[in-house]
Amino acid sequence: MLMTQYVYLALTALTSFIISLLIGPHIIKILHQLKFGQSIRDDGPQSHQKKAGTPTMGGVLILISMISGLLVTRQFSTEVLWLVFLTLSYGLIGFIDDIIIIMTKKSLGLKARQKLFAQIVIAAIAGFFLIQNPNFYLQIVPFANNQLILLKPLFFIYAVFVLVATSNAVNLTDGLDGLAAGTTAIALVAMGILCMFLKLFDLAIFAFALAGACFGFIWFNGPPAQVFMGDTGSLALGAALGGLALFSRTSLFLIIIGGVFVAEALSVIIQVLSFKFTGKRVFRMSPLHHHFELGGMLEPQIVMRFWMVGVILGIIGIIGFIIG
Repeated sequence: MLMTQYVYLALTALTSFIISLLIGPHIIKILHQLKFGQSIRDDGPQSHQKKAGTPTMGGVLILISMISGLLVTRQFSTEVLWLVFLTLSYGLIGFIDDIIIIMTKKSLGLKARQKLFAQIVIAAIAGFFLIQNPNFYLQIVPFANNQLILLKPLFFIYAVFVLVATSNAVNLTDGLDGLAAGTTAIALVAMGILCMFLKLFDLAIFAFALAGACFGFIWFNGPPAQVFMGDTGSLALGAALGGLALFSRTSLFLIIIGGVFVAEALSVIIQVLSFKFTGKRVFRMSPLHHHFELGGMLEPQIVMRFWMVGVILGIIGIIGFIIG
């Protein structure tokens, strides 16, 4: 039985990866034909202006590949179905945002409050399901043989926060070719391993299916990118990662394993607060990857180093589980 589960894990990851490679060129061609090109922010690094017109909404490729991987093993538990719901729902928010950007030919789509409201509503729907099962209240604490226990109202707020925060953190990380897809894939593999330790093989299969899809996407998104994931991909990936952490009761490990996303989000918060209260910037530009970019580091160097940091943090997170 255990061997069968391992075979499923390998099969779902491989299927997602291969499907991504097979349909990627066709999706990119369709996006080109529809003229779904990316609009670049004027206040971003000037070196990014040459990327204008590169097809966006490539997140569709990730989502199709993920579903394909899951269909092969057909491990659709209630928890997995909820994760698929979260992933596709947040992907839909991103899809609408991307469509508005493409149609208006501006770098901003949905207003921030509109996007945040939609994210909170969907997170709240999942939160209502989570609070029906007291087992989810027991979130495992890294490096400690202990669990964090929250009362139902607090856990509901916590769950909504984790989903919304993780989704936006991954979205902020999506600024360099291959950065968000690679760091998310690494985090998903680490979270999938934790699920295996917990014998939550259905959740592990979901993690590996999405990781395989991300690795396949990198084939086309690695520098120089042939396609961008857009908010369709980044919001979906963040919701999937946050949901996986909550359903596996390993949300506290996400602070470690998803440390790259935490750093990216904090850099934006620190930059905004510093400029508001002191009139000075802490970073050359936020999110954090732009700080290094404006410091003269080449884009592929930043991406590779962030990936390496992600691997190290993933290993630390796994060690934190084993020790605890």
